[in-house]
Amino acid sequence: MIYQKYSNRMSIPLKRQDLSAVNPYDLLVTVAPLDLDPSAAISLADKAYVAIRDRLIMLDIRPGDPIDDDELAKDLGVGRTPVREALKRLEGDRLVVSYPRRGTFATGMDISDLAHISEIRAMLEPLAARRAAERATRTVHTELGELAAHIEQLEVARVDRTELMRWDLAVHRAIYRAAGNPHLEDVLIRYDNLATRIFCLFLDRLPTVDVHVGEHVELLRAIAAGDADRADDLAREHVLGFERTIRAVI
Repeated sequence: MIYQKYSNRMSIPLKRQDLSAVNPYDLLVTVAPLDLDPSAAISLADKAYVAIRDRLIMLDIRPGDPIDDDELAKDLGVGRTPVREALKRLEGDRLVVSYPRRGTFATGMDISDLAHISEIRAMLEPLAARRAAERATRTVHTELGELAAHIEQLEVARVDRTELMRWDLAVHRAIYRAAGNPHLEDVLIRYDNLATRIFCLFLDRLPTVDVHVGEHVELLRAIAAGDADRADDLAREHVLGFERTIRAVI
């Protein structure tokens, strides 16, 4: 199932699925903190990449914080080489930055990043939603409808805001996958990660996180119904609404 990989970290139980159906790429786009399972068919560097990436996205590692690769290696139960390989990839994702003789740091954030990221997402998120509505199989559409139902059942006033952000990530990952274009998926994951990082920075000051997450219900249902025009419109407004919400509290 398209959202099975998120189930263990969410408030509402989701159906368990056959893990053999999950390929290594699926494991790389999980939003939950990674359990370093040695039986998984991906490399230690891949596992380190996902685990460190998620800490950066959710601000467990704060902007500007130094990255201690030795400490990360111990914490993740891997060697320094996988961690260093992961950090090289994360630098390409603009999540960390390295300086000669100074070391590696979590990338800082500037308000100009919001406009740049939103400009890209406002073009590509509607495309992904449209393609998911047009091209996804009936099974995938059914799964997206089920995901919408789970989100609708969330008692958002009682759910931790960090967990709400994990639901946000889960929905976007599911839509990107349903679009059926791995190149589009790669690009959108990268920019959604950066957007989520900004969102998390202002999370405590945002009064409408529940509304933002709740918008996914209508979007998912439009995709599940195959309504490409409506999915396109809703995805665009979701991205632009995100930018307006952040700017309102800066």
